Amino acid sequence: MPTGATCKTLNCRNPFRMSTPRTVAFHTLGCKLNFAESSTLARSLEEAGYARIRVEERPDVFVLNTCSVTENADKECRRHVRRFLSINPDAFIAVVGCYAQLKPAEIAAIPGVDLVLGANEKFDLAEHIEALEGKQAVALMKFGAIKDVKTFIPSYNANDRTRTFLKVQDGCDYFCSFCTIPLARGRSRSGTIDETVQQARNIAATGVKEIVLTGVNTGDFGRAHGENFLQLVEALDRIDGIERFRISSIEPNLCSDDVIDFVAGSQRFAPHFHMPLQSGSDEILKRMRRRYDTALYADRVAHIKRVMPHACIGADVITGTPGERDEEFLKTHAFLRSIDVNYLHVFTFSERANTTAVRMDEGVPMNIRRERTKQLRILGSKLQREFYESHVGETRQVLFEHGDETSGVAIAEDLYGYTDNYIRVAIPFDAQLINAMATVRIGALNSDGHVVGTIPGMVSA
Repeated sequence: MPTGATCKTLNCRNPFRMSTPRTVAFHTLGCKLNFAESSTLARSLEEAGYARIRVEERPDVFVLNTCSVTENADKECRRHVRRFLSINPDAFIAVVGCYAQLKPAEIAAIPGVDLVLGANEKFDLAEHIEALEGKQAVALMKFGAIKDVKTFIPSYNANDRTRTFLKVQDGCDYFCSFCTIPLARGRSRSGTIDETVQQARNIAATGVKEIVLTGVNTGDFGRAHGENFLQLVEALDRIDGIERFRISSIEPNLCSDDVIDFVAGSQRFAPHFHMPLQSGSDEILKRMRRRYDTALYADRVAHIKRVMPHACIGADVITGTPGERDEEFLKTHAFLRSIDVNYLHVFTFSERANTTAVRMDEGVPMNIRRERTKQLRILGSKLQREFYESHVGETRQVLFEHGDETSGVAIAEDLYGYTDNYIRVAIPFDAQLINAMATVRIGALNSDGHVVGTIPGMVSA
């Protein structure tokens, strides 16, 4: 609610007059970077004396970490605030993240929201909540001007998954025509190699087997310090205690031959690349202000497959950007069929305030955007199935996770894990295999589209 608004009397929503210790629950929307940051925020609240519980367990405090990549993500914010209030009408609700940075006043006006924290302030969440303790009115709403977002704050998730997401970079200098991320997260920045390596060592000490390197523009690591992404992965590869590293996403213009060749020769960096494409039309890529063309993208894919034929390559694609006529969409469809990519993340273009794309002509009707999204998702499913089937009968190392990776709850019937090249494998549930690496023979696909695996050898803990 707006600064200075009166609200709640002493006998209404005030978690500080409820149970001890105070309890908190997090819900995170969006990317792996948000999950890493939510976990860091949770650790800071636990250090301040909060007990972390699940959303459904009626916590005193809810923290919603938001995303603003799509219009639907904005609507999700309101939906979750309503859900929190239905679980505990007396709860304190804090909203943080990208949407909070871009539209703090709008969020503050949502009924039930008590605190809005922007890109800088969210990392002092416990301090801001404590500042409200015992007050009869909510008179605090903080959000920083994006020009002030200059500090890199390292983050990683813990106790959430077998794999840990380590934030190695934040912000972006690219200002693509459709994207709000530079507005929400500021300019590109990172820590030093030494600082990042220390974070990885801290993770290794917790028994985690796999670290996923994440960021807004991961490959842009280190520029301010005279370092680069290749030097980072070389340093991380020498850390003891981590069995597998994975690069979550890297721009094709930054996925250099040297990076690809290093991964090919590494025993611990996974042969898995996720490179955003966005469009298979050079005309649309120019309108998007992307820093590559289809020829460069195809060259990157070809190089990866040449040195790692078993590698998995994923691509992001956006449908319905302004100017995407039928022939431009067909170019994208044909281009994706012509290169050896193995799965797709498909997004429907949505107009975002303060981006160049909203001022462009030749808008695409929403029904056509959605139909194109449907077509590419069908293609993506086919590509993934073909990749999975091409590995049937092979044996690969699989890291098994805590059952259902979306909820963190073990499933009684099946246990899931990923191969180094990102094939999701299901085996009969065995608690001893959680957070363990095992050699698995790849079998046929089940009705859910997952590979059924068998274990011919011993498990390595």
